[in-house]
Amino acid sequence: MDADELVRGYLVLGLRLGRLVSGFVDSFTGDPALSRAVDNEPRLHPRAMRDQARLLLRELPGTDLADQRKQFLDAHLRALECTARKLGGERVSFVDEVQQYFQVRVRPGDEDSYAQAHRKLDAVLGGPGSLADRLTAFRTADEVPARRLQGAVQAISSALRDRVRQKYELPEQEIVEYQVVTNKPWSGFNYYLGGYRSRVAINADLGHRMSNLPHLVAHESYPGHHTEHCRKDAGLVAKRGHAEQSIFLINTPQCLMAEGMADLGLHAAVGPGWGPWTEGIFRDLGLRMDGELSEKVEAAASGLLTVRQDAALLLHDRGADQDDVVAHLRRWLLVPDRRARQMVRFLADPLWRAYTTTYVEGVRLVRAWLDVRAPGETLDSRYLRLLDEPLTPKSLESQVRDGLSWLARTAHENTI
Repeated sequence: MDADELVRGYLVLGLRLGRLVSGFVDSFTGDPALSRAVDNEPRLHPRAMRDQARLLLRELPGTDLADQRKQFLDAHLRALECTARKLGGERVSFVDEVQQYFQVRVRPGDEDSYAQAHRKLDAVLGGPGSLADRLTAFRTADEVPARRLQGAVQAISSALRDRVRQKYELPEQEIVEYQVVTNKPWSGFNYYLGGYRSRVAINADLGHRMSNLPHLVAHESYPGHHTEHCRKDAGLVAKRGHAEQSIFLINTPQCLMAEGMADLGLHAAVGPGWGPWTEGIFRDLGLRMDGELSEKVEAAASGLLTVRQDAALLLHDRGADQDDVVAHLRRWLLVPDRRARQMVRFLADPLWRAYTTTYVEGVRLVRAWLDVRAPGETLDSRYLRLLDEPLTPKSLESQVRDGLSWLARTAHENTI
């Protein structure tokens, strides 16, 4: 099997699975004739798709694809093989499922660390009353009025777009359109439409906060999902012919890479001082925000990163009742019942049940990789590699280990 045939087989397999699972194909900007051909063929049984994935995996090493492309396709074919096995009725433990999808092994977080995060929040949000009450009061005061949500999103997007365009080249015709929606299991979603265009849906049900909106817009648009789609479309697909990058499939390693990178988008685009920067944008809109306090609150709450992943493990690995999962989220994230149940709704969705790991482990892995950059290498150039290269979690993990080893050796040599 030659390289083009194998890549085509991967695209066809992804499109075929997409016919069985609504939403599985997040975007496909490749040959429309290929998509039409798959739509017009009889639906295959999942076991046939499992066998197709295994055949492609056997053939992959013998192709003349570059090593980086082989690593990408190997990781993604293994994820698709797992999806096909599950659709065929095969039992796969939740932890194994997550590992096959995202190349990471998940484990429960440390409740002592959560308690420490609560103590930090308590110090930041001083005053009378319980920490939960004070945090609720802070979040309530921080909410964007529903009628102002669209305008606030547009203002932040414009400011971020200007910064990102100074750092990274983007196609002149790229554009993001925002749409406020309701009754969705997520807070925001990027629909990449091809041609350097995205539609970003913002779920108004969640009561968005001023301190959260810059993260959300950076995540979905600049320099997150939209920026990544545009640069990979223009570079890997159009210039280098990596057709496998024309499809984005849910529950694959590219999701963990994309979500980790997008969640660190504000870190890359603005960095420290993002709170006062955001405050200035809202001031121009006639909205009041305490940017410095917002930044301190987020820094204190960062120790709660794994709580949502714990909830997924409780629900799917340990068989906990949904009410117990809600209680866990409310206890450690200090969120109201309505917000906790919205989180559980996302965790219980058959398509998204494992997806929380992409945010949790994605942030941890990508941040570690960004932090071990070589002397003289800037954060901007490091982040650009995430936007441009077909990296996988396994390759990043290996580079983090190598980077930490190099730093340890250097520190040791400097003490001798």
